Amino acid sequence: MSKLGNLGARLYRGEVGYDFVGKRMLWYGLSILITITAIVGLAVRGLNMGIEFEGGAVFNTPKTSASVSKAEESAEKAAGHDAIVQKLGEGEMRIQIAGVDIEKSDQIKRALAEDLDVKAGDINADLVGPSWGEQIANKAWQGLAIFMVLVVIYLAIAFEWRMALAALIALIHDITITVGVYALVGFEVTPGTVIGLLTILGYSLYDTVVVFDSLKEQSKDITKQTRFTYSEVANRSINGTLVRSINTTVVALLPVAGLLFIGGGALGAGMLNDISLSLFVGLAAGAYSSIFIATPLVADFKEREPQMKALKKRVLAKRAAAAAKGESAEAPHTADDVPHDDEYEDDAAPAVVGPRSQPASRGRGKGRPSGKRR
Repeated sequence: MSKLGNLGARLYRGEVGYDFVGKRMLWYGLSILITITAIVGLAVRGLNMGIEFEGGAVFNTPKTSASVSKAEESAEKAAGHDAIVQKLGEGEMRIQIAGVDIEKSDQIKRALAEDLDVKAGDINADLVGPSWGEQIANKAWQGLAIFMVLVVIYLAIAFEWRMALAALIALIHDITITVGVYALVGFEVTPGTVIGLLTILGYSLYDTVVVFDSLKEQSKDITKQTRFTYSEVANRSINGTLVRSINTTVVALLPVAGLLFIGGGALGAGMLNDISLSLFVGLAAGAYSSIFIATPLVADFKEREPQMKALKKRVLAKRAAAAAKGESAEAPHTADDVPHDDEYEDDAAPAVVGPRSQPASRGRGKGRPSGKRR
């Protein structure tokens, strides 16, 4: 732990680091590949929408010794089409059948009671109309749209519109990946899934805002110096907050992983998968996008500004002049060589590179009265 703390301190001071922004094309390519895979999975397999969205009936059986396959066969035979059966704790089952009305529900209930050797009165049946599911879906889309608009407005005011645009792209990236994973693994989409998707938006923004805040502070009056380009300052911001982002993400992922792999997997509480999978994938994607997508995008947007282009020319010219004189430039080409967390030097004397020291004069002091000699 002490080594990790020392690493975090060295990253914050800029003594070590990784060139995230410099290798941004690699991260962009990887993100595009993952996003395309998610979109293809969504287009080919589609989402496994729950009863709450499609309408139908949900049957919760008491403890029974019957297998899942037998319950599925019995439900499909009674309903005439596919059924989804989940094994719950202590031998209970949850059976979902789409497109079922009240009369059909009673018939399926009696058939399940007979085949599973349980009392019909012990089977709880809940009917959901398709109109209610449609309302839930519309409300979810409205909430997502309002959230996006408010986030963009806030970030544009608190930071600038380029950061707001980068954060919005990162959010869309995270949501697309999460929805694509749901399509690929075939998990059921329920209101719990929607809650998880809306929740991860805040977590996804958390790390992004932390990096943006550091970037805003370090890039203040950036055009008044000739040590760093904007991309290098952005890279320092990522490295300075890297350990913090990793720590917060791991701490958030641990309980969610417990819900997903232990609660939903080992204990058979399938309903926990609805929200835990979206949280797990979304948290991981949010941490990734804040480091590899959002901040490099901001650097790309800012480097197109005339002021930042002029700054980059001055920085490179200063380093070229220093290299020609055999001196070392103060600013690095990669984050691995970033110096200590010094303040920017003013551009009043742009020709000065390195420590400002005056050469000692060999004849200094000659011919001056000393006070002892008269």
